[in-house]
Amino acid sequence: MRHRLLISARSILLGWAAVLAITYVVERPLLVLAAGLLDASWLPTVQLALACAGLAATGWIIGRWNRIDAMATTLIFAVMLAMWNFGLVPIDILWLFRLTIDSLQSSRYLESLFTSLATHVFLFGSLFTGARLSRARQPAELHIFPSG
Repeated sequence: MRHRLLISARSILLGWAAVLAITYVVERPLLVLAAGLLDASWLPTVQLALACAGLAATGWIIGRWNRIDAMATTLIFAVMLAMWNFGLVPIDILWLFRLTIDSLQSSRYLESLFTSLATHVFLFGSLFTGARLSRARQPAELHIFPSG
């Protein structure tokens, strides 16, 4: 049991290091580059795509370094990320709950609620997809021509 906890703790620490490194070394420079090349209306889409790719890579790292309970460790990391993300990813669960309450009081908040909900589904889905992809037994192969 202690061994499993140490492996999970190691994976979570590596996940935090990955989020930090990916955000500052990859995502932010690419976002600055995209800002110069694209119209301003595309920047939120590019930011979401980069955040999803970064979280998929983080999930892959967490899953790769925890061969015992990869999905459980990814779930713990997702809860930690939802509580404390330090501005590294655009996840804000408290805002989502507040928006849900506001949309129950007034229907004018529904569009914002659905947009925010879809964004969170993409972000958390990317994290878990990355963890799931790390568990693949064999590398994917593309067979264009039939063998034989």
